[in-house]
Amino acid sequence: MSTSTITYLEQTSPNGVRPAKEPRQPVDVRLVEEVSPEFARFLYASVGGDWYWTEKLSWTWDRWIAWLTRPAFETWVAYAGGVPAGYIALKAEGTEVEVENFGLLPGFIGRGIGGHLLTVGLRSAWSFPQRHPEIDQVTRVWLHTNTLDGPNALGNYEARGLRRYKTEKEERPEADGPPPGPWPGAAKPPAAS
Repeated sequence: MSTSTITYLEQTSPNGVRPAKEPRQPVDVRLVEEVSPEFARFLYASVGGDWYWTEKLSWTWDRWIAWLTRPAFETWVAYAGGVPAGYIALKAEGTEVEVENFGLLPGFIGRGIGGHLLTVGLRSAWSFPQRHPEIDQVTRVWLHTNTLDGPNALGNYEARGLRRYKTEKEERPEADGPPPGPWPGAAKPPAAS
């Protein structure tokens, strides 16, 4: 059975955000304002298919609706060349904001978009009280990644100013085989490393 290492990272001040340089191509990062389970599932499967993101693949339409309509939840999508290039999902609980999901579609990895999207996402997390009056303040932004995620994930998080605070091991039986990809039968070249 495959074992992965989970690394938890955090920021405790908005001054800790270290911006990435601008991507080589124009990128527009926008807040998702419509509730669309189809779009959310597309992003989750397309970004996470190569990294063993499988938990939400079996969710029903109603479960996606419930997840997307939670209080103090946001999804930001990066668009490049007119199409979605990646996304970041943020959820506030009390005075903390978790980066629940973050990543790029495979064709956009290595173009400098991930650092830019993460910069926008972290700044958005710190500014949650401006968009969510039920949140008085944000004292911490945090996330976790694991060794099954993209090879540049941990480095990008640390380059943007997130600091490691805990690691743990996790059994991942689904990682004994190949990752599921974005959809069954999606014969595509492997993601760039």
